[in-house]
Amino acid sequence: MTPCIYPEIAYLKPTIEDLLIDGSLPKIITLNSPAEKQEWLNAYVSIYLEEEVRSEALVRNLGQFARFLELAASVSGKIINYTKLSQEIGIAHTTIAAFYQVLEDCLIIERFEPLLKTKMRRKLTKTHKYIFFDLGVRRLAAKEGRNLPTEFMGHLFEQFIGLELLYYSRYQLQPISIHFWRDLNGPEIDWVIQTAETLIPIEVKWTTTPTIQDTKHLQTFLSEYEEAPKGYVVCRIPRKMKLSDRIYAIPWQEIYTLLES
Repeated sequence: MTPCIYPEIAYLKPTIEDLLIDGSLPKIITLNSPAEKQEWLNAYVSIYLEEEVRSEALVRNLGQFARFLELAASVSGKIINYTKLSQEIGIAHTTIAAFYQVLEDCLIIERFEPLLKTKMRRKLTKTHKYIFFDLGVRRLAAKEGRNLPTEFMGHLFEQFIGLELLYYSRYQLQPISIHFWRDLNGPEIDWVIQTAETLIPIEVKWTTTPTIQDTKHLQTFLSEYEEAPKGYVVCRIPRKMKLSDRIYAIPWQEIYTLLES
């Protein structure tokens, strides 16, 4: 079951908080009460993510897989270190890699590759990261409640933007890929839209008052990549605003226009 993207459900006027906590699966958006959403998501996780794996005999040790699933959900959106995860749950790192492959094959996670193209930097990360296909499913798989700390909402917001860009890019006629950019010893950019001719760097901020301080890494990226004419800070402002000569802050509801330009 594929999540709805925001343009498909904008008429329902969901809040960004609801989308980050409950996700946007078609069934979820028809439910009104938090209790109903919680019950349905819990059933989805237990029936699909666990029983589907069991029925397909995709893994032999379901106890190990259950522990892995919870941890994988909690680190969704972060760069993966198989050895560190192995040490945390006592499973061989090769098994961790195999379990991630199961999730990817079952379309439970989306893989995001780093942008490696560079003329200046030699220490760009080459490690990919995974994001659960739906944030509501992620939360239940991680066994988290509905009252998430404010600092964690920013991390979820970053994942949400990445997923929306990815899903919307699949509707476009031109080939588009979504990456992230990270120097192991310096700046990083949350998301980079790559087309045949253009790079569009995006920083995601859980703020309603973006400032020039939020553009530091974008300015670095723009100075190093001539294919990147503009950069954007995606946040919770009500309307587009100019932060510098080539950098704009835009409401998260307008990110889809970046893929159509």
